[in-house]
Amino acid sequence: MTYIFLDGEKISSNAELHAAFAGALDLPEWYGGNLDALHDVLTERADPVGIVIVNEALLHEHLGRRAAGFFRLLRDLQRDDAVRVAVLALETPEL
Repeated sequence: MTYIFLDGEKISSNAELHAAFAGALDLPEWYGGNLDALHDVLTERADPVGIVIVNEALLHEHLGRRAAGFFRLLRDLQRDDAVRVAVLALETPEL
């Protein structure tokens, strides 16, 4: 299983979100960097993908209105029996 770690503290834009996926999954240069392209690459993979999200509230804040679409995509992928995507959302404790 390939794991992708998304930290809302470090991802401050939609472009950085897609760059995290492109880097972790070694996506080709033609990867579109949008939710449709992300859906395609995640559903076409032979090996499962685990997505670990830390500082989810900050990720929502940084992505703005795009966050709703991203999290909706993750929920849709989880419901699709053909796709093996696991999402574990963790919040870092305040110190």
